[in-house]
Amino acid sequence: MNYKLILYIVFSFTAAFGLSSINFNNVIKNNKVIEARVLVLVLSIALGYLITNFVIDFLNLTRII
Repeated sequence: MNYKLILYIVFSFTAAFGLSSINFNNVIKNNKVIEARVLVLVLSIALGYLITNFVIDFLNLTRII
């Protein structure tokens, strides 16, 4: 179970790094910096969760076959 926590953290930071390259100025209203940062935080956590579950399921699938 400990490896899942490590993967969640690693992939969440990786997703945040990837999302930092996207320009959210056209999507977010002017002077809404905090809201934009919260959006990036939520998206990075969600992507980290999805990527971690994908990797774990993929590794379990290759073990079965």
